[in-house]
Amino acid sequence: MAGTTLGLLCSPALAANRPGDGFEAASYRLALTPDIQNRTVAGREAITLRATVDGVRRLNFTANALAIDSATLDGVALAHTVEGDVLGFDLPRPLRRGLTVKLELSYHGRPARGFAGSATTLYTSYFACDWMVCSQNKFGEKAAFSLDLRVPRGMTSLSVGRMMARRPGPDGSEIHRWKAPRPYSAYLYGFAVGRFTRVSERAGSKRLTYLGDTADGGELKRRLAGTREMVAFLSTKAGMPLPVADYSQLLVEGDEAQEAATYSVLGTDALPAKPDDPSEDWAIVHELTHQWWGNLVTCETLKDFWLNEGITTFMTAVWKEHRYGRVAYNAELDVARSRLEKAQAMGFDKPLAWDGSYPTLGVRRAIQYSKGALFMAQLRVTLGDAAFWSGLRRYTRDRAGGTVTSIDLERAMEASSGRDLRPLFAEWVFGDGPSAR
Repeated sequence: MAGTTLGLLCSPALAANRPGDGFEAASYRLALTPDIQNRTVAGREAITLRATVDGVRRLNFTANALAIDSATLDGVALAHTVEGDVLGFDLPRPLRRGLTVKLELSYHGRPARGFAGSATTLYTSYFACDWMVCSQNKFGEKAAFSLDLRVPRGMTSLSVGRMMARRPGPDGSEIHRWKAPRPYSAYLYGFAVGRFTRVSERAGSKRLTYLGDTADGGELKRRLAGTREMVAFLSTKAGMPLPVADYSQLLVEGDEAQEAATYSVLGTDALPAKPDDPSEDWAIVHELTHQWWGNLVTCETLKDFWLNEGITTFMTAVWKEHRYGRVAYNAELDVARSRLEKAQAMGFDKPLAWDGSYPTLGVRRAIQYSKGALFMAQLRVTLGDAAFWSGLRRYTRDRAGGTVTSIDLERAMEASSGRDLRPLFAEWVFGDGPSAR
């Protein structure tokens, strides 16, 4: 998630009635019509959700700039309000725990964030809950996702999972139906529309697809040529194959580097200007790595966000070690060390599993990305390669498809090494004080 703005992550949490409180979403079904030139969207959405406590009187989601045209709960019309960062729907009667209901919405508008592209392309970037209704930072909630995307005839589209159907739509349009292969957290939803060049190749049983609107097929293959080797390398380290049958990479202008549930968006400026440059070779492998750590195995809350990003930053260094040698590995860790030292020079250093507010996005990244990577490197030195990689494989396989906290990593590493790692985790992860384990 190297290109993520993470603006919501830096906002103070609301004291009560936060997005997602009191219920969990089981599925999102969308029908969207994006307007490329005007950067607007109109759509319908059906959310199947279940109350997790008794007496739920209001359904709260992340606020956005969309205008809600209609809202019903099991066919009964609802009123809505926006208060600060919360879009809320007042219920005609409270929900009892365990009750499943369907919220149906229609809306339109210009998202304030999450849309990017050119005059002829549109792609989403991180802020899914700005162009749909969902709870952006409820990382532990994984839901099914399907999208009927209405686009001009002849356009190429990309979204989560694979295209299940393609049919004519009204006024010279086409409807592309996409469906996710498994439940994912809402921040990983996304789509892209454009007249993209598209080429594919196989990586064993997996299909790799490269798309772009400014490069031909040969250029796409050249710029993204390392992906096959990265897939094989990461599969071995994770102890399980690439978790998706079809993995796509969309090449765009700029410095974008953003993962989605089954694809990544990569800017040309984020890729090496020349082949085999270890100092710049990070974006492809970083975003690919999230298919295992972040997308498949997801932190339960933002408190443990380092499990998504610290592990991925560390694995980027490990890839460089494999591809270029130990010097490249050390250089990558030196970059992480430098970023952490800058935060420390500002008087800011926190345990990895800390849920307070960060003064800036850069400081947050210095802890969760950089310090997280340095801790993984220290854990590798402490345990030795055999026990360390065995522990990471155990952690990944045992929690595949689910959510994790820091204690899950500690237990996996202890089980593989036979060592008591509480002092090391107390020093780096939980801090010296009491920890919620």
